[in-house]
Amino acid sequence: MSSGCPVAGKNSWPELVGTNGDFAASVIERENSRVDAVVLLQGSPATTDIRCDRVRVRVNRNRIVVEVPIVG
Repeated sequence: MSSGCPVAGKNSWPELVGTNGDFAASVIERENSRVDAVVLLQGSPATTDIRCDRVRVRVNRNRIVVEVPIVG
């Protein structure tokens, strides 16, 4: 899945689905220093803008990643 962002480095993290959201955010920021990872509860309202310096890490109530985090 492409986010439309011309980001240098890694831009998606399918291997993090099923892991702890805070751990996933730290991995993402370590692997791509140009982005900020934001942990959000699945179903929470969020803006629809695309930002090439952001990765949303969607988690369930147990803080487990439930969607592939991608840049955008």
